[in-house]
Amino acid sequence: MKNAEIHETAAAPRFRKERGSRLIRQIARRYDLYLMLLLPIAWYLLFHYGPLYGLQIAFKNFNPGKGILGSSWVGFENFQRFFDSYYFWRLLWNTLSINLFSLIIAFPIPILLALLINEIRSKSYSKLLQNITYIPHFISVVVIVGILTVLLSTNGPINMLIQALGGSEIRFMESAGWFKTIFIGSNIWQNMGWQSIIYIAALSGINPQLYEAAKMDGASRMRRIWHVSLPGIVPVIVILLILDIGQFMNIGFEKILLMQNNLNLEASDVISTFVYTTGILKGEYSYTAAIGLFNSLINLTLLLLVNRFARKTSETSLW
Repeated sequence: MKNAEIHETAAAPRFRKERGSRLIRQIARRYDLYLMLLLPIAWYLLFHYGPLYGLQIAFKNFNPGKGILGSSWVGFENFQRFFDSYYFWRLLWNTLSINLFSLIIAFPIPILLALLINEIRSKSYSKLLQNITYIPHFISVVVIVGILTVLLSTNGPINMLIQALGGSEIRFMESAGWFKTIFIGSNIWQNMGWQSIIYIAALSGINPQLYEAAKMDGASRMRRIWHVSLPGIVPVIVILLILDIGQFMNIGFEKILLMQNNLNLEASDVISTFVYTTGILKGEYSYTAAIGLFNSLINLTLLLLVNRFARKTSETSLW
């Protein structure tokens, strides 16, 4: 037993050396491909990992004149201040509710759209439908909010139609009760076509013989969708769901900020807009850095939990 252990210990450095030599030879053979990786790696290091150095200001009373290292430590004081604030639960609820409703309502729609496009036998009609649903994705957020403002204003076409039918005007853009409906609904319209692309690609990779076999067994079109199409894209659905939940606390900051006003602030004030108004406009960098770190930790926790759950239940996960 001891001799075997001695042999394994002596062989370990040689094995590592041989593995390192094979890796070097592989890189030398494919050096052009590895060179192509340098730019994205540098981009991630510079813009994603480099700024992590500044996270320490969340635990300091940051003074721009003294710099990051010269500022005094305050521990978890900034976090405690945020948790004790009167707006903490409002910000947390608005952020969670918008994302939760978006996940429940908006996530399945691109899947349904992809299934619809896949079932259209006419290529011209399917291409037309794809183009119609893709176009809104390329419209600027500023233009989208401008369109919403014109359509939903008190003298806009929507209110004119409501009044023509005997109703009274509704202040859509100034109402806190309508904010989430308008925001999520416009997001669905703008992004469903673009998000359906990956599902359409996954559907095109399903073996056509499976559809033929199901058809010969007498399966209806709905049965073929349920038993062939959906199982074929389940791994893609799971991966995209994990990625979406990993960004659960992040919302379209620019669009919310453009739609936000004093009258709908109760429903539109989320963590990202609060960080902007308090941190950038008011200069409370340490305080908002702590809020941003708290937001990111929630995202990380959800990502780890959902990925682990998906790996155990569906054997599909990011890692």
